[in-house]
Amino acid sequence: MKTNMLGLPVKESGVIADELNTLLANFQVYYQNLRGIHWNIRGKRFFDLHVKFEELYNDAQLKIDLIAERILTIGGKPLHTFEDYIKENQLEIGKNISEDVKAVHLVVSSLTGLLKIERPILAKSAEINDEGTNSMISDFIVDQEKTIWMMNAWLEESL
Repeated sequence: MKTNMLGLPVKESGVIADELNTLLANFQVYYQNLRGIHWNIRGKRFFDLHVKFEELYNDAQLKIDLIAERILTIGGKPLHTFEDYIKENQLEIGKNISEDVKAVHLVVSSLTGLLKIERPILAKSAEINDEGTNSMISDFIVDQEKTIWMMNAWLEESL
């Protein structure tokens, strides 16, 4: 079996890099959704949500960079065009969302969609002892699950 400079199998690392590229594209869409709801949010909860969405998009931006660097580390090339992002996207695209409940629902559905992409990557990276990818994805999942829980708690209050 041929291995890369990290000692990971080349073929399997290529598959993981491809799946990380799908995750990268979807994170870019998530990031843009967050920017849009940050800019357009209106209403009595504006101040709280405006700040929260900024916190989330800053976090997403950091994760986007981590994903791209991991793709490079394991021997792949990160996607970097909007054309590629849209082609790989599996998330709802939020357009002109200014209402608080709709915005929070978009965050929850986006994070749920990201988890669906991440869990198979986690399983595949574990199979080849790719601890770098495994650790990164595991950390993402923990953060996203907590954010989903918090957003759902907020949604219960707003009903």
